[in-house]
Amino acid sequence: MMSQLSQHWWGVTVSQSNALLLGIIIIVCLLLLDFIKRRKPWSRYPPGPMSRPFLGNMLQLDFNNLHSNFIQLSKLYGDVFSLQLFWQNVVVLNGFEAMKEALLQKSDDIADRPRFPLFEAFGLSGNSQAVVMAHYGRAWKEQRRFSLSTLRDFGMGKKSLENRWTEEAWHLCAAFKAEQGQPFNPSYIIKIAVSNIISSIIFGDRFDYDNEKFQLMLNHFDEALKAESSLIAQVVNAIPCLIHIPGLAKVIIRPHIQMIDYLGKMVHEQQESWHAGYTRHLIDAFLLEMERAKDDKESSFNKKNLVFTSMDLFTAGIETTSTTLRWALLYMLLYPEVQRKVQEEIDQVIGRNRRPTMMDVLSMPYTNAVIHEVQRCGDIVPLALPHKAYRDTQIQGLFIPKGTVVMTNLSSVLKDDRVWEKPQQFYPGHFLDADGRFVKREAFMVFSAGRRSCLGEQLARMGLFLFFTSLLQTFTFQIPSDQPPPREDPLVTVTLTPHPFDICAVVR
Repeated sequence: MMSQLSQHWWGVTVSQSNALLLGIIIIVCLLLLDFIKRRKPWSRYPPGPMSRPFLGNMLQLDFNNLHSNFIQLSKLYGDVFSLQLFWQNVVVLNGFEAMKEALLQKSDDIADRPRFPLFEAFGLSGNSQAVVMAHYGRAWKEQRRFSLSTLRDFGMGKKSLENRWTEEAWHLCAAFKAEQGQPFNPSYIIKIAVSNIISSIIFGDRFDYDNEKFQLMLNHFDEALKAESSLIAQVVNAIPCLIHIPGLAKVIIRPHIQMIDYLGKMVHEQQESWHAGYTRHLIDAFLLEMERAKDDKESSFNKKNLVFTSMDLFTAGIETTSTTLRWALLYMLLYPEVQRKVQEEIDQVIGRNRRPTMMDVLSMPYTNAVIHEVQRCGDIVPLALPHKAYRDTQIQGLFIPKGTVVMTNLSSVLKDDRVWEKPQQFYPGHFLDADGRFVKREAFMVFSAGRRSCLGEQLARMGLFLFFTSLLQTFTFQIPSDQPPPREDPLVTVTLTPHPFDICAVVR
C-alpha cells in the first residue's frame, strides 16, 4: 500500500514538475520573442519612452486625446520620436520643420499606408482599395489620378461646381430663416447642405432637407463614424489577430456595411440609366473608366471600388467641411467684433443682394483670414491617417526603416509656438500682414501635404468661402439670451468638433 502511494506521489510530482518546466520554457520563449520583436537594431532610430513587454507603450498613451499626448511626449523626446504599439514600430512626427521635411521633401518615402484590418474585413484589399486607404502602388495611383481629375474638371451637366455651392447656400440660408430668429442647433442643417454638394458630384442631384431616404444615409454615415472612432476599433486595428474572433469584426463594422449597402443600391440605380460615353456625374465617369479597363484584370476600376470611392468622398467631404462651418459659427458667437468686421467687408465688396462668387475672395482679405484661422484654430483633423515608410528614410537625421508606421501630428503644426504668434488663441491676424493683406502661411497644413494630401482641398475651400460669406451676408449670429456662451474647447473623437450649441440667426 505504501509503495503504491509512493509511486502515485512520485508520479504526480514528476507530472507537476514537467508541467512547471514546460510553463517556464513557454514563458522564456515568449519573453525572448517579445525581446526580439521590440529590439531596435538600427543606429540613429528615433528615441522614445521605454516599452513594456508585449503591450509596448499602449498603457502609456491617452487614446482620448492622442494629439495632445504626442505634443507632451515631443517635449521629452524631440519632434521625431518612436513608440511601440504591441509589436508594431511607430514613429510620430511633430512640429512644422519635421512635418515639412517628411510630407514635402520626402513625401514618396512615407507615402504608403499600414494595414487596416477592420476595413480589410469588408473588402478593402488587393485591387479593391479606396484611394484614402490604398497602399502606395498602382491601385492608389489610378484612383487618386481619377479622383483629382474628376473633381478638378467637374463641370458636368448644366451647372458648374461653384454654381452648385451657390445654389445650396441659398437653400441653407432659407432653412436658417425658417427658424425665425429663435434658438436652434445648426449642426444637422449644415451637414445636410454639405452632403447635398457631395451628392450632386456623385449622383448628379441634391435632396430636399426633409427627404427620408437622404436622412437615412446620413444616419448610416454618423453611425459608421462613431464605430470607426471607438476604442475597440482602434485596438483591433492595432492587434490584427483579433479580427479572427468570430463575429467581432461584423459587430464593429456593421454601420459601414449598412452604408456600403445603401451606397451600392444608389450606384446601381445610376448604373442602370447610364449610356456609354455620356457623363453626368462621378459615377458615370467611373463607369467609363471601367469600360476602358474591362480587359485589364489588374485594374482598380471595378464595381467594388466605385462604391468605396463614393464612400471616400462622403467620409472625407461631409464631416470635415460641416464641422469647420460649425466652428466658424461658434467663433462668430464668441468674437462678435470679428463677425462685425467680416460683415463690413462683405457689404463693401459684395453688398446685400448679389450672391458671393469665388472671385470675391481676392478682394476680401479679412474674411479669407478669418476662414483660415477657423481652420487652424478648430484643428478639425489633429492626426491624419497613419502613413507607412515605403522605403528606408531619414527625417531630421533619424533613421526610419521601411515598413514603420509614421503618424503625422498635424495639430502640433497648427499650434506650433515656434511658428504662430498666438497659437492657442483665435487670432485672424495670423493671416494678415501689416497692411491688412492676406498672407499664405507655410505651416497651414490643415489638409496635410505631399502625396497623401486631402483630395477635396479645393472643393472644401470653395464651399467654406461661399457658405460662410452667404451666411454672414444674410444673418447676424447671436448667443440665445437664456443660454450661457458655448464652450470653446473641442469634443474629441476622430475629429475635433464643437460641443453642441444653439444659435439665433437674426436676418440683417
